[in-house]
Amino acid sequence: MTDSHSATQSEALVRVDHVTKVYSRGNQRIDVLDETTLTVPKGDFLALMGPSGSGKTTLLNLLGGLDRPTSGSVVVADQNLGAASDRQLAKWRSRHVGFVFQFYNLLPVLTAARNVELPLLLTKLSKAERRKRVKIALDVVGLSDRADHYPRQLSGGQEQRVGIARAIVSDPTLILADEPTGDLDRASGDEILDLLEALNREHGKTIVMVTHDPLAAERARRTLHLDKGRLVSEDDLRGRSRTTGDSVHEAVA
Repeated sequence: MTDSHSATQSEALVRVDHVTKVYSRGNQRIDVLDETTLTVPKGDFLALMGPSGSGKTTLLNLLGGLDRPTSGSVVVADQNLGAASDRQLAKWRSRHVGFVFQFYNLLPVLTAARNVELPLLLTKLSKAERRKRVKIALDVVGLSDRADHYPRQLSGGQEQRVGIARAIVSDPTLILADEPTGDLDRASGDEILDLLEALNREHGKTIVMVTHDPLAAERARRTLHLDKGRLVSEDDLRGRSRTTGDSVHEAVA
């Protein structure tokens, strides 16, 4: 499927072109992505939905340079990720990608500030500059007063805010969020979605978010669905649901 978004190639931040991803488990072949094509323009906020095993997280990992396509190409911020070496990818990720995880992935022995600082340790920034950026990132997520707290001293919503501060501290080109509200109650999840919306609309951050939650997906500028390794638009799903009698939400549950 060709993504129908009207972005031109010149403004595209992400270009996924006829990508397949195949894993092998013993003699078993597992086809995860099937000729997936996607364009994400700068400043977009895209939600990816679909049932478990549809390839959402695999696609996110490809966009972040954590995995390589079996065939096809993934180009993000003018870098062909499939053609780069592991060392080149590590350097590229440190500059261009911020990750937000469902379970926060904070180190319990480090304070909030030190957790946020971790991506900057891969850079050549001075200690003073690192501290300055950490302070700015914590200010953005509203946790400057929790800088010296450890994860065990924070609520789940606050831990995720620290995770988002860590994701933005290097001023990345692209934010990749994998079920960022999946481990939170509705009120805390709404606060995280408010923050992601603000990062997109007020700070111009490009965000790709994987979610199972239709209410979370509604916060994005647009939503695409993965179905058996292929991207399906909202219109395609509605047409399918009219044909089969199923609801859109049932189709992606």
